[in-house]
Amino acid sequence: MVMAERVIPPRVAAAERVASEMGFKKSCIPEVGRLLGLAAASKPHGVVAESGTGSGVGTAWLHSGLGPGARLVTVERDEELARRAAGIFADDERVSVLTGDWRLLDQHAPFDVFFCDGGGKRDDARKVVEHLAPGGLLVLDDFTPSPHWPPRFEGEVDELRLFYLTHPDLEATEMLTTPTSSAVIATRRSRVGF
Repeated sequence: MVMAERVIPPRVAAAERVASEMGFKKSCIPEVGRLLGLAAASKPHGVVAESGTGSGVGTAWLHSGLGPGARLVTVERDEELARRAAGIFADDERVSVLTGDWRLLDQHAPFDVFFCDGGGKRDDARKVVEHLAPGGLLVLDDFTPSPHWPPRFEGEVDELRLFYLTHPDLEATEMLTTPTSSAVIATRRSRVGF
């Protein structure tokens, strides 16, 4: 079966050019990007956030699904990357590109969609979960698939992945994005009394 070539949104192409010009090699892959567009589209009036803007590739994928009543806030600690990414979205007031530590997102939480690709994912996973609104979607990529339970990475139990997959406030699963990479997708449970 031959798959039709998928269209790359223009802002994704622009962000990929910035990444190439700057030698930035950690951009969001298209398989995750399409997932991000879908996640953003599922919350047409939501607050969408990203930790780790990079050159704006993931941001552009999120933007591709952004509803007219939604807003997108992303943060990048590298000043030049943040400046270049901000230029890609300068004509859309729904998008804010912040420069600095991922904790700048605190003032914009809770999030209906949170692509945690930079700060927080490893250094403050508890806070990442707290930043999700009830029913909010969390996307974490760059995992190596593991056929074991609990999941393993380099022969050891992957405590980070296990945290997200078993957190009592999350309904979470892991899915392959390519044969050699996976993402954890989770939604925050709505709890009675919260």
